[in-house]
Amino acid sequence: MSFVSYAAGTDFPIENIPFGIISTADNARPRPATAIGDYAVDLSVLANAGLFTGPLMAAHAKSVFGSASTLNAFMALGRPAWREARHTLQQLLAATGDAAAPLRDNAALRAAALIKLDAVTVHMPAQIGDYTDFYASKEHATNVGVMFRGKENALMPNWLHLPVGYHGRASSVVVSGTPLKRPCGLVLNPATKKPEFSVCKKMDFELEVAFFVGVGNELGDRITVEEADNHIFGMVVMNDWSARDIQQFEYVPLGPFLGKNFGTTISPWIVTIDALEDARVAQPVQDPVPSEYLLDTTGAKNAFDVELEVHLKPSNADKSTVISRSNLKYMYWSFKQMLAHHSINGCNMRTGDLLASGTISGPSQSSLGSLLELSNNGNAPITLDNGETRGFIADGDEITIVGASYVRNAAGERVRIGFGQASGVLLPAAFGGLKPAASAL
Repeated sequence: MSFVSYAAGTDFPIENIPFGIISTADNARPRPATAIGDYAVDLSVLANAGLFTGPLMAAHAKSVFGSASTLNAFMALGRPAWREARHTLQQLLAATGDAAAPLRDNAALRAAALIKLDAVTVHMPAQIGDYTDFYASKEHATNVGVMFRGKENALMPNWLHLPVGYHGRASSVVVSGTPLKRPCGLVLNPATKKPEFSVCKKMDFELEVAFFVGVGNELGDRITVEEADNHIFGMVVMNDWSARDIQQFEYVPLGPFLGKNFGTTISPWIVTIDALEDARVAQPVQDPVPSEYLLDTTGAKNAFDVELEVHLKPSNADKSTVISRSNLKYMYWSFKQMLAHHSINGCNMRTGDLLASGTISGPSQSSLGSLLELSNNGNAPITLDNGETRGFIADGDEITIVGASYVRNAAGERVRIGFGQASGVLLPAAFGGLKPAASAL
């Protein structure tokens, strides 16, 4: 229990303690924070008041929390420091105990540190150096493969042997609440079978979860599956917006490019691996057995039971429609395997790198993680609660992705460990009316 009161079912109980970056109207400087109930807790206030007194954080708190504008410096300290900081915050926010007294019993400090969430502006939690998107859902890969290559060639020959991925664009990863413009590019005209410059007509979302690298590895070194948890700082929910018609024309032979790099939305609060320990479950059986470097010899449970929802709200609607309910536990390849695979060739991972799951689809129609699948490539539009239909996303639509796990606290009560939301509105194309020179076609 915390002295900060909050409703049952909040995303941010004391058992969570996520990390993010905020600013306020009276202090525009972005700074680290955590969230509890309906409040943000300004970590710069706590650090400058000397409340991080543990052996690992005492010497670093004022620099990584007191003056930093991203979480990168804190993330680089490593898992023992992350755990100590999280434990300190849980003690400071507790309803009882002497450790909570410096904050709980200090009205001036509480007033400075506790800020209503609706009064803060959230920012990107970390400076992202590199962004890699994987393709880790067998259900999604199969569905898309059947759609475009037929049932016999649904999965490419390498898919069951390694986590397939591609390098995305870090500069266009944006925090929840940032609107994005409909992209333009070359698409194949289905009537003429020739490419033409066009506004994207098949705008889609992708339901994903991503993780931030906390501590990397040296160039030429590797991160093993067994070591991976100590390198993963935490997770966010993510919408990797996709221009399906642009992507379909361009992706052979080198994979997605303009169809993906125009925008990726993430939630602002990073939920730590430690907060999700009790949400671990066994990942799907892998057949054939992967190569030795992708095997976890510890026998650990490497999937996470995170319930996910996608909401679509038209610009003229009063409320959103839940169009997908899926779960992170469906992923065939685990986050630990992704990190081990990414570094097996000596690639140096760095603090703040973002690695994403790829579209997460489950076994049922209602658990599909994209409109490409839900509407069968636009051929069977879905119906929203207000009666409108969608094959793909319309201008003005707001897409919101939420996620949560449910764990037992020390008292045996079921509590929600929420991620907040990754939300964004699709705006009309900025230059869709431009016509390129004939030589460009």
